[in-house]
Amino acid sequence: MYAPAASAARPRVLVIDDEEAIRSALGRALAAEGLVIDLAETAADGLSRARAEVYDLVILDLLMPGTDGFATLRQLLRDRPGQAVLVLSCLADVRHKVDCFDLGARDYLTKPFSLDELLARVRNQLRGFDRVIRAGEITLHVGRMEADIGHGPLPLTRLEFLVLKELMEHAGQALSKGQLLESVWGYDFDPGSNIVGVCVSRLRSKIGDHAIRTVRGEGYRLAVG
Repeated sequence: MYAPAASAARPRVLVIDDEEAIRSALGRALAAEGLVIDLAETAADGLSRARAEVYDLVILDLLMPGTDGFATLRQLLRDRPGQAVLVLSCLADVRHKVDCFDLGARDYLTKPFSLDELLARVRNQLRGFDRVIRAGEITLHVGRMEADIGHGPLPLTRLEFLVLKELMEHAGQALSKGQLLESVWGYDFDPGSNIVGVCVSRLRSKIGDHAIRTVRGEGYRLAVG
């Protein structure tokens, strides 16, 4: 991992690329921008890291040995709906670019590329890192993954953060377990476990039992009044 010494919360970026020279160069350049960088040299390692951590941006090499880049992009966005992905590829034709955008990529840059241009595109994707969401008595600091109910910051786990963010962005609406499974875990079916309920229970222990209400037959709703 490349990271500057400052301890303040910084955007997290994952670089997935099999070329060591590119990984190293991007790691140094992005760290110099004040970002926290994780590097993965295989699609499997990259997908594993993306499942385990919250990244503000994933930079994905589309063509890696033994890997279907489009399948990797599709799986990444299935596991992490809404994940910002910047695709790197030596494929410059419009068809491949359109396919990536249709799958959900936010940006596409062809190799060889200008480092200055890549950094500009990264900065563009990371605008809003310091975004704050407010709903009712809760303030959510997106970049720091912290909630505040008026008594100071409350650190959240990755899943707690994602569930609370989803509820806050739909404040006052009831979200079903299926909706939360799809948006947070990437499941479009009920796997037969109570993972949503467990996560909501942990959130309630941090932000108060009254903050998230169970709506019988509908799901969960953030109390805003």
